Amino acid sequence: MFENIIGTGTVASVSAGKKILEIYEKDFSIEIKSDESPLTQADLASNKIINSYLEKTGIPIISEENKQLDYEERKGWSKCWIVDPLDGTKEFIKRNGEFTVNIALIEDGVPVLGFIYVPVTKELYIGNVKAKKSWKITVDGDTDYLGSLNDENEIKPFFNQSKNKIRVVGSRSHMNDDTLKYIEELKKKYDNVEIVSKGSSLKFCLVAEGEADVYPRFAPTMEWDTAAGQAICKAVGLDVIDKGTGKPMVYNRQNLLNNHFLVK
Repeated sequence: MFENIIGTGTVASVSAGKKILEIYEKDFSIEIKSDESPLTQADLASNKIINSYLEKTGIPIISEENKQLDYEERKGWSKCWIVDPLDGTKEFIKRNGEFTVNIALIEDGVPVLGFIYVPVTKELYIGNVKAKKSWKITVDGDTDYLGSLNDENEIKPFFNQSKNKIRVVGSRSHMNDDTLKYIEELKKKYDNVEIVSKGSSLKFCLVAEGEADVYPRFAPTMEWDTAAGQAICKAVGLDVIDKGTGKPMVYNRQNLLNNHFLVK
């Protein structure tokens, strides 16, 4: 059963990514939502494709582009999907390639599966928390998705052992004063503080792969921005700590707006 769920999430991610890429390579229009964030045809087309796959599982869906249900209806869910059909819309508009499709399966508030697909590079990250494994595969027309979840494609991060250097992953679009203050504090402890810039949920992937040591996010995010990345990180032994509670972030909360968090 769980293999079927993994297959569904994988195919949904890749299929949505292919549609996003079609739109990315053409001219596209941009709308501004009520929260002043941008919206493109790619967000909506991707959402429609993902819903068409995930609805078949019978598991309810929380998506950025779906109508948000009242917590009274959601609070009894033991499982749900959390989806960002196009994470990094600003990066999509800038055409820098750093945007993703994010899908996560949540059980009792905890991410247990995460899928992050990068349409431009055709790289797919999958995190299986129950198996304590994450993988990175390159998708082509003949990819055997489940067959690719093997030792060869497993993410085995090389964690930085240096006491004098720390690599901090930051956003191309969201570096703010609180983050800069955090970096200044690190400079008091480390001789070398390296900033690794990346857009969208790829920041989680950098830490999961061991290409960065810590990801501070001291700016607003929503549950669909983080759930898939948290699963991928958790599956390789990393934590995504809610700065408000001091504990790993949980999901399908009454308020879908995240607190600030730290990935390490």
